[in-house]
Amino acid sequence: MKSGNSLTSCIFAAAVLSALLFGMVVSCGPSKKIISLNEKKIQATLNLSDADNIPDREYRKAHRDTIIIKDDKTGKDMLLMKAIRDEETGEMVANDVLEAAYVTARFRNIAERNGKIDLRFEITVPKDMQDSRWQLRFYPDMFILQDSIRLEPVYVTGKDYRKAQLRGYEQYERFLSTIINDTTKLIDIHQLEVFIQRNIPEIYAFRNDSSFVDDDVFYSYYGVNQREAVDYFTLWYKVRLNNRRKAARGKMYDRYVKAPIVTEGIRLDTVLVNMDGDYVYHYVQTINTRPKLRRVDICLSGDIWEQDKKIYDMPRTDSLTFFISSVSAFADMSERYLTKVIERRAEANASYKIEFARGKDDIRPDLADNYVQINNVKQNLADLLENEVYDLDSIVVVANASPEGSWRLNDGLSRRRGHSVVKYFEDFMKEYRRNLERDGGFSVDALTGEVVTAASKIPNIRFISRSVPENWSLLDRLVKNDSRLDDAQKDRYFYHSSIKDMDRREIAMRSDSYYKFVADSLYPRLRVVDFAFHLHRKGMVKDTIHTTELDTRYMEGVRLLKDMDYDEAVKILGPYQDYNAAVAYTAAMRNVSAMLILDGLEPVPQVKYLKAIIYARMGEEQKAVQNYLDACKDEPSYVHRGNLDPEISQLIKLYGLNRQDDDDFGDLY
Repeated sequence: MKSGNSLTSCIFAAAVLSALLFGMVVSCGPSKKIISLNEKKIQATLNLSDADNIPDREYRKAHRDTIIIKDDKTGKDMLLMKAIRDEETGEMVANDVLEAAYVTARFRNIAERNGKIDLRFEITVPKDMQDSRWQLRFYPDMFILQDSIRLEPVYVTGKDYRKAQLRGYEQYERFLSTIINDTTKLIDIHQLEVFIQRNIPEIYAFRNDSSFVDDDVFYSYYGVNQREAVDYFTLWYKVRLNNRRKAARGKMYDRYVKAPIVTEGIRLDTVLVNMDGDYVYHYVQTINTRPKLRRVDICLSGDIWEQDKKIYDMPRTDSLTFFISSVSAFADMSERYLTKVIERRAEANASYKIEFARGKDDIRPDLADNYVQINNVKQNLADLLENEVYDLDSIVVVANASPEGSWRLNDGLSRRRGHSVVKYFEDFMKEYRRNLERDGGFSVDALTGEVVTAASKIPNIRFISRSVPENWSLLDRLVKNDSRLDDAQKDRYFYHSSIKDMDRREIAMRSDSYYKFVADSLYPRLRVVDFAFHLHRKGMVKDTIHTTELDTRYMEGVRLLKDMDYDEAVKILGPYQDYNAAVAYTAAMRNVSAMLILDGLEPVPQVKYLKAIIYARMGEEQKAVQNYLDACKDEPSYVHRGNLDPEISQLIKLYGLNRQDDDDFGDLY
């Protein structure tokens, strides 16, 4: 017996020792590799992509390396092909140029098109950073103006790391399978049926019947309800165990699934099976432009995970810088002015409903809405008197009367009402001036020594009274637009309007059904007083002055163009049909509209360059090259600008443009 125990102990000790040794081997491996990463300073790198910035589908690929263009001086057709200068003979000879396979620069000029930018870069993972038990997580950060934005991360997962992830999910699924969701399995059904069969066989007879047994019937047989009977035969130890398992789901998930498989919010999660060399991921991020956006910086950080433990922090890499070029750079920022005609005289009209009692001409502030209306007139007068641009010259008061009564009496009544209004507001102006003299103080002119009071600044205003005896034209409009009168009543009213004699017309209307409504509701609205305020500009002698002022709307369109808000820029600049409008259309990819404007402009270098861009977009390469080379001859800076615009840079690569010295630029022809 002792011998058996001793043998068992030895076997157990050997197993433990073996497990410990295996654990040491497993744990020591990654540790040494991590130490090596730190010592050699090995990390993933961030590089510019060597892929062309413009997708092939956007522009037609040339199938030749030569093109025929026309010399703008001689008019002859010339053959253009890829060529270099022979150092011995000085001649230009055809040559195939091999493109570099890898770009090591830390910055690149990229083109903005239609408000979008494609940022292309590569994440290179060295072979020494790869391990089947690791997951590498890389976090690209983008810096725009004052903002820092974390882009979608990239995960590179080892084969064994993924196996461990899947194994954790399998263990968790096995745990979930132990949770009982069918509550009948938590009841001792057999004992429950035996109980019912022995004690209440009448109910037991329903065991194969789908009909419902009312709880009251069950209670009448045994003195308990169905729920109490079920609870009695429930296996509560199983219920408690099952509930504990349900409550432990989150805890068990964390225990088994130490490293969840992420499927949302990441750019890539790829499993490496064969680790024979560096791993390269080509990352493309498309962003919308922003006002004043001229550059974008990208840097990369990351870490290494072994299951749920982070074992290595990768330091942040140096930044890649993308400088943004845009067609909006061609905008002409020169100020644009408008010619404006300024009139010396101006007029402000207003209508106030100052009502009069029927047949009366005196102003009563307590009648109807007169108090509010009179105060509105006074406020308008005060505002005009204090206006810093205009002086108030005169006020024409037009009093109106409604048609009831004879035209002759209404004529006299409207005249008296006009005089009454003039008298009322002349008295107001006198009181206004007296108040200013009392409260306004004075000032002394520094040059003349003249004492200037606030009241003396108020001009003498002339009130002119006019009248309209019966305002039939206003009554016609009121009847026509009144929804309370039906079509038949309106037709009847306008039938009477053919009577030329006003008195006879009004008498004829009285016999119609609509007359009472018109007299009660519409006539009072005719008893209004119209005010025409005549003004002139302060200090202006001539009747008109022609002046220029900045076209602020146009300049706002140019600002929007520079800020790359092309849709709004086109809305403002489009109607001008000038050079900046063409730039806006070109930037907004509206090529036909842009070309229609450019064709009508003087063929200066910037116009030719824009036409070259548009012709390239349209696939007319010969015209595009012709316009580009013509623009470069007159403005050599466009030689370098061509590399920033994808439409032109593609032509430069296809046809080997601009490969000679600037001094020999004419040798292209």
